[in-house]
Amino acid sequence: MRDLRRQALESHKTVSRKARSRVASTTASKSNSAAASPATSRAASRSRQESDDDEDYFSDGTAWSTTSIDEVLNGEEVNIPEDAWKSELHTRIEQITNLKRSSTEGRTESLNAYAHILMARYAKEEVQGHVSELVSSMLRSIRQETTESEAVKALKALAVTVVTLDSESIYDDVADQLKRSIQSSTSIAIKVNAIHTLGVSAFFAGAGDDEILDIMTMFIEIIESDGASVDAQDEGNVVIAALEEWGLLATEIEDLEEETETAMEAFVEQLESADSGVQIASGENIALLYEKSLTPQEEDEDAREEDRDDPEHVRNGQRMVKRYTVYRRQDQLLHTLDELANISTRRISKKDRKALHSSFADIRNSVEKPTRGPAYSTALHEETGKAYGAGRMKVKINRNVEVRIDKWWKLQRLNALRRTLQGGFTHHYDQNELVSTALPFSMSAKR
Repeated sequence: MRDLRRQALESHKTVSRKARSRVASTTASKSNSAAASPATSRAASRSRQESDDDEDYFSDGTAWSTTSIDEVLNGEEVNIPEDAWKSELHTRIEQITNLKRSSTEGRTESLNAYAHILMARYAKEEVQGHVSELVSSMLRSIRQETTESEAVKALKALAVTVVTLDSESIYDDVADQLKRSIQSSTSIAIKVNAIHTLGVSAFFAGAGDDEILDIMTMFIEIIESDGASVDAQDEGNVVIAALEEWGLLATEIEDLEEETETAMEAFVEQLESADSGVQIASGENIALLYEKSLTPQEEDEDAREEDRDDPEHVRNGQRMVKRYTVYRRQDQLLHTLDELANISTRRISKKDRKALHSSFADIRNSVEKPTRGPAYSTALHEETGKAYGAGRMKVKINRNVEVRIDKWWKLQRLNALRRTLQGGFTHHYDQNELVSTALPFSMSAKR
């Protein structure tokens, strides 16, 4: 029996609570914790109404503790004069890059303020002229680990800088140090944030497919070993970070057939974890792999006759063809997913049970029929007799526009962007082409 699961069964507690409380206690600095509870945030972001007529929306509210910039990140309507935040950002850039006149506490505060401004406002023009000095200073804070808080703030600042700049060269500058921090840091919070920053940097800042596949292999080793491969045995947050960033990077690789068998074995095993965050992240990667086993039918391929009376038939829709077997023991997998979708044990919190029920109902749907995306509804419309289908999970960009999250690859990218940009995601989606390109338009005007 796996160590992570055995610990939980012996103590009648989930490892996730212990791991999260350990991370929270070591990284508490103001209100910006180094690693938020994935199960909790995932439950909030994917919380659904039970009625078939209702639609899912993501809330971009995030609690921060400084000034009006943080109120923006909290989803509040705040009018901040442009010259005010630009002036503050310029000051913070000077403080971060002027190492001779800075203290550990001052650098930590400046990195935190800098990251918050870049989350809340698109500041590429203000930052790009200082990128070399900024990245160098951030890497120094990460490398030296003078304090855990400074290193974590530097990692967060680096991640949001990557998403702001759309640079094809930053990855080469930061990859080695991020890998060293994942492997060698004694801080779980630093490992977690280094994993997230490495994933974001590889995806957005210039890593090629071969390098991305190498990173995904490293993440699989973390997952398979319950964190032991990076000296973080049974640390749920480290495993969750590796699962989440594997999912993000997987969306960038066109053909994952060769990687699927090993990945599926690791993810299916983690469905038995005592940490609901590990289970959900594993399940979402499983659904993604099933989705990626389909590709559009080619023009010269024989078309199988479609059942136009099928409630899930989409008129004039693109026909998808399954190219390979994702998992040989699918019946067994479906049974496990059914159990998780209906779990009732009182050994986990009501909030975690709700998150498991919501997530695994969707994941099971996709394993059974990979054309179904997140929040797919098989309920039938009274007038048309057709299934409501996908697209009920949406992100409000503004009063008139929303983005449909109807595919698992979209959900993976959305989650990664929200981890990095927090409550500033919608502003960046509107202003930052890198963000809107990563999550392409599938929008509809709201009536």
